[in-house]
Amino acid sequence: MTIDVSEALKALDNPTRLAILTLLKDPKKNFPEQEADPEQLGVCVSIIQERVGLSQSTVSNYLAALQRAQLVTSQRIGPWTYYKRNESKIALLLEALEKAI
Repeated sequence: MTIDVSEALKALDNPTRLAILTLLKDPKKNFPEQEADPEQLGVCVSIIQERVGLSQSTVSNYLAALQRAQLVTSQRIGPWTYYKRNESKIALLLEALEKAI
């Protein structure tokens, strides 16, 4: 398993994308309005959008950047898309940074 450190750092070089990743760290606490289990399923993009206060298209683009960097995963259920952190890839990123810096 590997991670593209440069791609991950680019994705994190935006305060809102970093905030989204931080909010997803404790989804039950940060998204209490989510009815389905956010730790199991992830958090619906519309709920993330409401929390950060940006348009749905902007938030979708931000989440796509985090997904390209492998920092989040998504799953689609009907018309809704749910996102959660990719903890194994985040751990790889932290290891790679520790070795490099």
